[in-house]
Amino acid sequence: MSEILVVDDDRDVAQSIELSLRRRGFRVTLAHSGVEALKTLRRYRPDLVILDILMPGMSGLEVCRYLRADPNTVELPVIFLTARGQEQDRIDGLRAGADDYLGKPFNLEELILRVKAVLRRAQQDPVQERQAELVAGGLHLDCRTFEVTTEEKEGILLTPTEFDLLYYLMSNAGQVFSSDRLLQEVWDFPYDTGSTDLVRAHIKNLREKIEEDPRSPTYLRTIPRHGYTIDV
Repeated sequence: MSEILVVDDDRDVAQSIELSLRRRGFRVTLAHSGVEALKTLRRYRPDLVILDILMPGMSGLEVCRYLRADPNTVELPVIFLTARGQEQDRIDGLRAGADDYLGKPFNLEELILRVKAVLRRAQQDPVQERQAELVAGGLHLDCRTFEVTTEEKEGILLTPTEFDLLYYLMSNAGQVFSSDRLLQEVWDFPYDTGSTDLVRAHIKNLREKIEEDPRSPTYLRTIPRHGYTIDV
């Protein structure tokens, strides 16, 4: 049975999420601030964190960055649940290391689907079963350190989701994948669920890290009306 940490300063929202998750067999712990969340995480390790961004004191973005900087929590799945729903807000959240992002107001059933999808992805295909290194299209990916090297840059550290996305594309270099297919193959969302904005945001983040000029990418290319590919 998976354990979920829900962090939201709105107690009504947190309790509503808790009730929905418990009805589906999850164990749930609540925290109502960023500081309380970190204290909770020092005592036990959940399988996933649902994290609000706008909280007094320590924001959800700060909490997520802290988790990604700590070797003990760097791979802990995080879903942002927040009223900040503009494109730049999503990008900021994903850049901080979130695995998914759902805006308020939200549908509880959609949240449950996303929780299940993120958990499935986190529990399958562990890094130790992958190749130690992967080379494709001028990119060198170290699967032990989550670092990628290009002809222009070295030691670029990826978030877990960025790593999963790049690993999949490099493993299938030369093939073109639509956003919908990537949502199914990388994020493990059921067909016709999930937002393609999630893919676009992570593609943008990856390009900002690996491309010399993200506006004119040479490694991670877009094929108009078809999708994305690693250029070989």
